Amino acid sequence: MLEWLDQNIIDIVNGLGLFGPLLGCFLILIESILPVLPLFVFITLNFITFGNLLGLIISWIFTICGCLLAFCLFRYKFRNYFDKKLRVKDKVNKLMKKIDKMRYSTLVILMAIPFTPAFFVNIGGGLSKISLRKYFLALVVGKFFLVYFWGFVGTSLIESIKEPWILIRIAIMLGVAYLASVIVNKRLDID
Repeated sequence: MLEWLDQNIIDIVNGLGLFGPLLGCFLILIESILPVLPLFVFITLNFITFGNLLGLIISWIFTICGCLLAFCLFRYKFRNYFDKKLRVKDKVNKLMKKIDKMRYSTLVILMAIPFTPAFFVNIGGGLSKISLRKYFLALVVGKFFLVYFWGFVGTSLIESIKEPWILIRIAIMLGVAYLASVIVNKRLDID
């Protein structure tokens, strides 16, 4: 079964030629702006297609680029609209002040946790007063762990067809990641 899945993925990628890897990278880039796309699927496909190391590097770079694109889009295109229309609400003001004062380490953890909605982190960062440098450095560190996590989980799920005990390890990893995201969200009072 695993060989059949591997062969089908390879056939699809080979059928697309050069556009296969480009499509995977483009979809990772777009996922930061359109959160309905499944990032972990694209990362898993990159890991399978390019191998663990190259898949990690490619997915990591394009995840960073996509997040920066979303950050800059909201920082330079929508921030004035946001300030005029939404900052008048007290709850929004309180949240933006928390984001403005967020420590680097907290921002890294927020970006590294797999269940934190990256789209909202990118919007919040873009609309806040966080410096681009601080945001970029947090992306570089946090997204490395996120991409590694999803690559490991995705490829392990495929391998678990042959070895079901891997599912137990994945379930534990997902449970720990989910609990960590709940704790961080409660501490930061993010709703």
